[in-house]
Amino acid sequence: MPESNRPYRVIISGGGTGGHIYPAVAIANQLKEVNPEAEILFVGAKGRMEMTRVPEAGYKIVGLWISGLQRRLTLDNLSFPFKVFSSVRAAHKIIRDFKPDAVVGVGGYASGPLLYAATARRVPALIQEQNSYAGITNKLLAKRVDKVCVAYPNMQQFFPAEKLVLTGNPVRSDIMNSQSKRQEALQHFGLIGEKKTILVIGGSLGARTINHSIAAGLEKIIQAGYQLIWQTGRLYHPEAQALEEKHKAQDVRAFDFIKRMDLAYAAADIVISRAGALSISELCLAGKPSVLVPSPNVAEDHQTKNAMALVQQNAAILVRDAEAAEKLVPAALQLAQDEQEQRRLRTNILKMARPNAAADIVNELIGLIK
Repeated sequence: MPESNRPYRVIISGGGTGGHIYPAVAIANQLKEVNPEAEILFVGAKGRMEMTRVPEAGYKIVGLWISGLQRRLTLDNLSFPFKVFSSVRAAHKIIRDFKPDAVVGVGGYASGPLLYAATARRVPALIQEQNSYAGITNKLLAKRVDKVCVAYPNMQQFFPAEKLVLTGNPVRSDIMNSQSKRQEALQHFGLIGEKKTILVIGGSLGARTINHSIAAGLEKIIQAGYQLIWQTGRLYHPEAQALEEKHKAQDVRAFDFIKRMDLAYAAADIVISRAGALSISELCLAGKPSVLVPSPNVAEDHQTKNAMALVQQNAAILVRDAEAAEKLVPAALQLAQDEQEQRRLRTNILKMARPNAAADIVNELIGLIK
């Protein structure tokens, strides 16, 4: 069988949050498109979100016993060296049994041991860094891998320049076509077409500051005549559900997790969001006027850096986490009422979209295999 037609065997590793998992799934889907018989195995961290989300996407996953180092002294930290040793050993066995043509790391706890074991066995390896500030796992792996696919320019401060390829972040392909689904989206969420809709997303795990700010300003949003689709995360969902019940006549739809994000974007006129790398890539592709509230609880404040990349191009509005309680709802309402500002943000954010990211990454991967 010719090299380009034979079924490739690829391991994709990493996870922890949707920001790592969804790019990984997008890469897998794209690989399947160009090489339909490809065998793809995911490797995640036991007990983390990827262990349920990846099988839901139709792929097999195995888990490693691994977690991150906490910033304070905990029992988890004492077991960390044992977890690393156990995970590297398990990763060697996975590679020996699966015999991959190449491996991909997307960041997160599991990608460290897996890519370490793969590169020790001289398996071609690629990492995909989603953020404008590189994660520690990817920085450590960069010396060992063949290619580093990044979403932002000027990443040579973190990675060897000769390995860098600017691809953007791969996102679910259905988000690219969300504009055409508005009627389906309004029906799906039970919303009224004549009213404007605000979509609130705090990342796959939820965002306390955004949730509290929305809860405090909910009366104002409803009085101004707007509908709300609100992804709260699991912990805050009961509280949001109680508010939804209270405002039953008005249009508040609260979810712990939204599976059909393509329809959520299709329904939305404006979006309030954290500034995780995946969220920003999705907003660029969906072309949505957005108010970004960067999480302060991430390494090196990289969400603020992600957000500023848009703000500097007049492509989004920034509200700092510490000021959200006071400023978030007024900023969102002001944007919802200003059609001209919405058009300006929409035009500028669409210029920053990279719709071919998954295809470009898979091309690099196939280049390594060949």
